[in-house]
Amino acid sequence: MKVKIFFILICSQLLFNISKVNAAEEIKIVYSIFSRTIKVNSLKKFAEKGDSTKNLRRILKATGSPDNEIRSVLNKNFEVPITIASKLVYSEIGTVFLTRLSAIIHPPKADDQRTGMLALRASTIKGIKIGDGKINLINFFEGYPTKTVILNVNALSKVMNKVESITELLDFFTNSPLEKIKTN
Repeated sequence: MKVKIFFILICSQLLFNISKVNAAEEIKIVYSIFSRTIKVNSLKKFAEKGDSTKNLRRILKATGSPDNEIRSVLNKNFEVPITIASKLVYSEIGTVFLTRLSAIIHPPKADDQRTGMLALRASTIKGIKIGDGKINLINFFEGYPTKTVILNVNALSKVMNKVESITELLDFFTNSPLEKIKTN
């Protein structure tokens, strides 16, 4: 009898006490067969104050960009009302964009683009909520629904070869579609 009660208590803890992931804790940067992991908190601290850990410093140095430029990209806010963002991420163009982006940013072990697209959609909406109507990369990662976010540098490089700068890419995808949705 005691064994049954013990077994029931253990099973109920496993079934009903599942830990909840509220935000991404780390970003795993994958490049070919190599990978590095950065903690979202250390990236946030760098974005806010310029302080970085040794691991983050090595990764930032590899980009070849000055710290102030990286901090500027991390802190760049895009003001997007939640209703417009919702329309955009649930629209046909939004779904296509998020599906393509899911090849670059996705949950670990995601076997399909749909899972990545859904995670990006959730992260965008939650990131805007965290930023109180504004979103930046830090808020985006803080809103990501899994503990780890995979950033595939190979896939990012392919996209970056098609545009001149990440700023051009961000401006295109945040300004053009938003203006069209605002008028509808």
